[in-house]
Formats: sequence, C-alpha cells, structure tokens
Amino acid sequence: MTAVPRPTSEPSPSRSMEQARGGPTVLRIVLGAQLRTLREAAGITREKAGDAIRASHAKISRMELGRVGFKERDIADLLTLYGVLDEAQRDEYLRLARQASSPGWWQQYSDVMSDWFATLIGLEESASLIRSYEVQFVPGLLQTEDYARAVVNLGHPQTPPREIERRVALRMKRQRLLEGPDAPRLWAVLDEAALRRPLGGPRVMRAQIEKLLHAAERSNVTLQVAPFTAGGLAAAGGPITILRFQRIDLPDIVYLEQLTSALYLDKEDDVDNYLTVMDRLCAKAQSPAESLRFLEDLLAQY
Repeated sequence: MTAVPRPTSEPSPSRSMEQARGGPTVLRIVLGAQLRTLREAAGITREKAGDAIRASHAKISRMELGRVGFKERDIADLLTLYGVLDEAQRDEYLRLARQASSPGWWQQYSDVMSDWFATLIGLEESASLIRSYEVQFVPGLLQTEDYARAVVNLGHPQTPPREIERRVALRMKRQRLLEGPDAPRLWAVLDEAALRRPLGGPRVMRAQIEKLLHAAERSNVTLQVAPFTAGGLAAAGGPITILRFQRIDLPDIVYLEQLTSALYLDKEDDVDNYLTVMDRLCAKAQSPAESLRFLEDLLAQY
C-alpha cells in the first residue's frame, strides 16, 4: 500500500483558482507563496514591501504564509512594487485574492471554533488525501453524532448544552467532505485503544463501530487498526494528520493537535519525518481486510 504521488503541474494564479477545491484557506496559502516568490525575484525585503502597503514586515510574513486575508489594494500595490504590470496577469492575482478572502462555510461556527481548528477544516476542504493516526478517539470525520457528543462533553465539561450541540453540528457537517465525486481519500489508522474505550456506553459504541464498517465500504476510505499486539508504535502516542493537495506548489502539511492549540508543519524535513512514521504505522497495523474482521468481531461483543 503506497501513498498517492505528487502531481507535477506548474503553478499559476488561474490554475490556483481551478484546482484548489474548497477554497479560501488553501488559496491564501497559494497566493501568499506566489507573492513571496515575486518579492524575492524582485530582490525586495519584507520591510520595503510592508512600507509599500503601510504595514509592518510581520504582516508581509503573515500574508506570505497565508495566515491572513488579502485586501485588493494591498495586492495591487505589491504587484506594482514587484514589477507585475501586465493587466491580464494582475487581474488573475486580484481575482485569486478575492476568492482567498471569501468566507468558508465553517465561519458560521466561529462562535465555537478556534482559528487554529478553522485552518484544519479549510485545509481538509482542499485536500486530495488525508492520512491520520488516532490514539484516543475515532477520527472526527468518522464519528457518529452520539459519539461526537461524548467526545465534546469530555473535552468541554463546563460548556453549556447549546454550545455542545453547536460543536457536534460542526463535526457532522464537516463529514460531508467525504461525500461526492470529488471527495478526498481518507486513509486512517486507529489504535485499538480508541476502539476499546467505551465512550458514551455500549449503545453508542455499537453504532460507532457500525459506522466505521459502513465507511470502509467507500472507495475513498481506507481503515486500518493498530492492535495492542503490534507492540510499540513509532508515533510515540500522539495523533497525527497529514494532508496532501493536488497542486505541486502546495506542500504536504502535518497537523498536530494539542490541548488548546495545534501545530502545522510544512518544512520538507519535518513532513518527511512524519511521512516515515505514518508509513511505519501502516506497515505494523492490520491490513484493511484484517481490520474489517477486527471491527466485526468487536461489534459482536456489543
């Protein structure tokens, strides 16, 4: 079983708009990277670029990393500074900036969602492949509503019921990502501990295992179970998500969730290390067929 190879197309603003499914988060990253390339090719410092748009070099850095929205006036001024004067090319960049600044569907849940988690949802929307390893819980993209409610209650014990339900609704809507002809491929490794932990009680766990079995029937979902008998695993006990995209100019991104924040890694060495860890996890876990039999046997126990 091997990972999907990277595409080899050349980047351009118009192709960015055509290929980045789900849009604004990835479009910001793509446009930011292209602005950085233009600035460096022109030999202009971040400080000088910041002066051109009446901002700090730190804002230029955030723009180039795709961490903030874009004002068309700022993009136009930067393009002029970088020597991009062709009107058709400028129009492409400005159209990309408008799309990158549009809100995603998940913004309606901003009252119960942190910025770092909103970034994950935006990246998922544009990913072609999502690889994950979960230690404690079933992956959020595969949870039942009742199981999700039990997880949310566990992490937010003092939260009012209305907010709990908003968080659960967000998780359920997020799962629509796996439906439709352009759905990404999900390749998930579940530690046996996540399946043995009886969140919500026997009824909830039975329904959750049934959902995993149904999900595994989809052509775009691959499930593997890492059983206790596999011994020590290379992930050192922490969950890992690796997202891959269709564009060659957008690197794989590793998402590491923490208690109140998350890390996003895109440096080649970091990503390669986690890809190696993920490959080892998949090699030590049960095959997809063996994993289905494991889930069926576990279901029989409920």
